[in-house]
Amino acid sequence: MNEEKYFEGIGGWLMLLAIGIVITPIRIIMLIMTTYPEIFSTGMWEVLTTQGSEVYSPLWAPLIIGEMLFNSGLILAWLYIAYKFFTRSRDFPKWYVSLAVVSLVFVIADAFVIKLVLPSEPIFNPNTIKELMHSVIMVVIWVPYMFVSKRVKATFTN
Repeated sequence: MNEEKYFEGIGGWLMLLAIGIVITPIRIIMLIMTTYPEIFSTGMWEVLTTQGSEVYSPLWAPLIIGEMLFNSGLILAWLYIAYKFFTRSRDFPKWYVSLAVVSLVFVIADAFVIKLVLPSEPIFNPNTIKELMHSVIMVVIWVPYMFVSKRVKATFTN
């Protein structure tokens, strides 16, 4: 059997990657739906963004809006990645690597911006650590896999 034909297709470790690609946009949607509606429905937005409020910072509004926009963009990007993956697009690995790195950089940058707004809080709270570990694992495991895997080279050829 031709080695390239043997490795062609979504199998092996690519099955785990496929599961992650399908779950990630759902996970981000759940994050958005559990975080942002509460900010706007409880009056927290007004408290955070009104000058004179005890917890006011001029960074709250751009931080919250920026996170919402970035996370919405991530959903679209992951849906696009899923399309590239399941159509076995030749440029899927490049897109995946780019999105993995951008996600990692965003988690770190977001933590530092939040630290500017809340200087007395730890830079990495449990939720941030969870997101950071998820992003680090994605970069440390899957990015090298995109470059060295025979299955990736044989599968993403369209």
